[in-house]
Amino acid sequence: MENKLNRRSLFAAAGLGASPLLAQIKRDWSGQNPTRYPDPDIVAIDPRFNKYKLGNTPIQRLHTGCLWAEGPAWSAVGRYLLWSDIPNNAQLRWVEETGHVSVFRNPAGNSNGNTFDWEGRQLAFEHGNRRVLRYEHNGSTTVIADKFEGKPLNAPNDGVVGPDGSLWFTDPGYGSLMWYEGNKGKLELKEAVYRVDKSGKIEKVTDDIYKPNGICFSPDYKKIYVADTGATHYPNAPKVIKVWDINGTKLTNGKVFCSMKLDGVGEGLADGIRCDEDGNIWASAGWVGENYDGVHIFAPDGQRIGQIRLPEICSNVAFGGAKRNRLFMTGSQSLYSVYVETRGAHFC
Repeated sequence: MENKLNRRSLFAAAGLGASPLLAQIKRDWSGQNPTRYPDPDIVAIDPRFNKYKLGNTPIQRLHTGCLWAEGPAWSAVGRYLLWSDIPNNAQLRWVEETGHVSVFRNPAGNSNGNTFDWEGRQLAFEHGNRRVLRYEHNGSTTVIADKFEGKPLNAPNDGVVGPDGSLWFTDPGYGSLMWYEGNKGKLELKEAVYRVDKSGKIEKVTDDIYKPNGICFSPDYKKIYVADTGATHYPNAPKVIKVWDINGTKLTNGKVFCSMKLDGVGEGLADGIRCDEDGNIWASAGWVGENYDGVHIFAPDGQRIGQIRLPEICSNVAFGGAKRNRLFMTGSQSLYSVYVETRGAHFC
């Protein structure tokens, strides 16, 4: 009751409804004591976000106990959500029908990001082995990329598959900088974004970014977005998401799409990103704390329009479920989900 009164007093004093400045509530993530609808941690910062909110759905914690959960990817055929627990060198699987969680692979090359190609084959971006690996339907594996110009990749992080079957991936090198997420060594290459065509040819498409991390296409595949987490190692690096135009196999007109600074709250980092059918960017966010960590949603013009607030740093996101309208979120130690009134722009 005291918490409710305090919140009402804040509303009255500030003249606010559902405001991003409203303190994040303390909630029971076990589900035993449900949060009242509408979920107060699904926040509209701009009226444009209201159309994507559902009044009768909660943010749910589906699993916890990871060391650093990353790389969620949805298998439409298997009806499961796959993700990585990088330090535990494992991939986990949550089954939609039963909610059961099990170890999918161990060891897993300290994989970070995961996705599926147009043939339904899993692609894993491995920190430990410094490579991109494809799991074939017959149980064998194929190395897609592990070198560029004769030098080993740093530690591939995340990637997406284009409509022509090409793979675009980021290589910021985190797994080569710590034993905890890979095998500590040195960066052999400048941090960059790469493209691999169906023949296996690899080319660098840009290194005009400090540490490229999460990556996604616009709905029409004419633009590509990349989160820059360079501030972890480079003091002058901006905390932003960048965007480029795609011109065939090349990137042009690179610029800042949005800043991760949230006025009155703080400035954290975006990590994994995904695009919905309307061109909004859903970005995992963290390293600030309450009222910031979770998912930030940006309209196509780069303006922040909404938040999904979590009690942990959010590392990555993926759209999935039968209608591709369920947002899955890996949050440090846990896996979360929430239904939204839009769908992911792409299957992979």
